[in-house]
Amino acid sequence: MTDSTEPSFRESVDMMFNRAVGLMDLSSGLEEKIRVCNATYTVRFGVRLRGGIHTFTGYRSVHSEHMEPVKGGIRYSLGVNQDEVEALAALMTYKCALVEAPFGGSKGGLCIDPRAYDEHELELITRRFAYELIKRDMINPAQNVPAPDMGTGEREMAWIADQYKRMNTTDINGVACVTGKPINAGGIHGRTEATGRGVQFALHAFFKDAKGLAKAGLEGKLKGKRVIVQGLGNVGYHAAKFLSEEDGCLITAIIERDGALYDETGLDVEAVHHWIAKHDTIKGYHDSTLIEDGASVLEKDCDILIPAALEGVINLGNADRIKAPLIVEAANGPVTSGADEILRDKGVVIIPDMYANAGGVTVSYFEWVKNLSHIRFGRMQRRNEESRHQLLVDELERLSADSGVGWQLSPNFKDKYLRGADELELVRSGLYDTMVDAYRSMADIWHNRDDVTDLRTAAYLVSITKVAASYRAKGL
Repeated sequence: MTDSTEPSFRESVDMMFNRAVGLMDLSSGLEEKIRVCNATYTVRFGVRLRGGIHTFTGYRSVHSEHMEPVKGGIRYSLGVNQDEVEALAALMTYKCALVEAPFGGSKGGLCIDPRAYDEHELELITRRFAYELIKRDMINPAQNVPAPDMGTGEREMAWIADQYKRMNTTDINGVACVTGKPINAGGIHGRTEATGRGVQFALHAFFKDAKGLAKAGLEGKLKGKRVIVQGLGNVGYHAAKFLSEEDGCLITAIIERDGALYDETGLDVEAVHHWIAKHDTIKGYHDSTLIEDGASVLEKDCDILIPAALEGVINLGNADRIKAPLIVEAANGPVTSGADEILRDKGVVIIPDMYANAGGVTVSYFEWVKNLSHIRFGRMQRRNEESRHQLLVDELERLSADSGVGWQLSPNFKDKYLRGADELELVRSGLYDTMVDAYRSMADIWHNRDDVTDLRTAAYLVSITKVAASYRAKGL
């Protein structure tokens, strides 16, 4: 339960921003220009459903246009409001700058419970919402490019892209108006898993940082580390799946809206995900302990805590009871500014949201580039790469035969080396490179400035510096 003195999500973002700019030499005018949200458009539209007209309220906020187009997801939730959308848009600005995606920050939301409507009704609502935004250039491949967020996915993105094409029939780049689309509608391999994969890569980068591990009181590798995941949606599911299956982590708890599953020996993430998809609840799942008060499981002992659902789940009401030495913010704003201060004082290391969940916007950038180039990654060079590798292998085997040594390359090596990278491999490679480079930029400040004691402040410093440089280049 949150404390009555808890700042709002938007206030938390502003407070964290202010903490960082207090360590910078920015003019007050430029500081204010970076901090404030440029514009928010509110739309109220009607859709005829179930024999009557239903009115819905939606938002699209643009925080910064230091680079265009602006980028940010569209979420469907009853909790959507202007303050939340503006705070999320600000985070998108800083996130894009941190990972060097050439976008400004934006965000959208529709105040709706998507589970209350069938697929046809959701399509009607989505298309009308998109229509209201498109006709005002709030969705446009050169100006404003949405993506999936909480409550939306590739299905909704396909509807939006199709609506844009219907309204802009001669725009050859129209499919780039939105990212996170299905593969057969202009999407890119690896986008669905991108944010969860980015969380995994963020942890890979952190566990290669000996100084960072020491500050968190951790050692060794990811294998065997106990992980608690809050929220098994798209992000939480993929992060938990990759960490357990590929890195050997033990997912000891999964927290959902109706309770939590707990097992010290590790949960089967795939089985839990299948159960929730089938039954829309974690209740009734076997082979684990059900804890009715799911929020209390955030406070259980573990090595890594990954809040991957809503903002503000770690707050003044529970921060002092959090035992995890390392928190990875897979969701946006899961730790309030008040809780952040308590946790920092306790020595907890927080991998901040603007970095930890940047995998989504990074791969969205790749999709946008793919759409604008009108060719999938790897198509031009893959077979050429394989042919050049084959030449090298053939020459090595010829030299071996001519010299009488008689050694042979292992078939497994040959198969791997000779196969050129496909789109998915190139996407993962680009994402890994992006996450590693962004972590290094934060860690360099974190470890080398006495006045920076946490990764979040370091991330803000990196991001704000880049945004400020962009505005100065524009003459501001």
